[in-house]
Amino acid sequence: MILNPVGSAPTVNTGASANAANDPAAMQDRFLKLLVAQLNNQDPMNPLDNAQMTTQMAQINTVTGLQTLNLTMQTMAEQFSTMQQLQGITMIGRSVLTEGDRLAVSDKGEGKGAFVLGGAATDVKVEVVTPGGVVVDTIEMGAQDKGRHDFEWDASKYSGNQADLRFRVTASTKEGAVPSMALMQSQVVATGSSSGALTLTLANGETVGYANIHGVL
Repeated sequence: MILNPVGSAPTVNTGASANAANDPAAMQDRFLKLLVAQLNNQDPMNPLDNAQMTTQMAQINTVTGLQTLNLTMQTMAEQFSTMQQLQGITMIGRSVLTEGDRLAVSDKGEGKGAFVLGGAATDVKVEVVTPGGVVVDTIEMGAQDKGRHDFEWDASKYSGNQADLRFRVTASTKEGAVPSMALMQSQVVATGSSSGALTLTLANGETVGYANIHGVL
């Protein structure tokens, strides 16, 4: 005889009743009550054998363990989300580096940007360009090692819209071109979340995931 701890008619639990239905201790208590009731009302000529009882108890212990694990993981996920939000708040007002070629120009006319080299280069130059690709100025940076590098440019001598300026990096050795990635600088003005992940809203209007931040200045 196999004990079935699930009732024959489905029910819908809401509020406190739903919490009780998912509570591991409450589930185990209901199971034990059903087991005692079955033992009290079993057929004396066909009693529940030890193997069947052991199987039933093992099943309820497995279900109880899974419910406990689910509740623990849910609690950890909520705590992690809260920690992310607190971490995001500390980022407001800080400048960060994200992938992009927009030149950041301060109120004092200082243009700033950065780039990452995939390998050492003997000749590196940064070209400041308009949205149409016209070169405004060139910054010769000479030989540079693999990794991230920052640069500055005096944007006060440019009479056009400084907010539209872009930059591009060219790096090479005698063997050929060296791969590079442009990084733009912007200030964090707000934080949020998307699919449980922290997002940052930047002063340039873009929203990026925290995982896409390449540096904090």
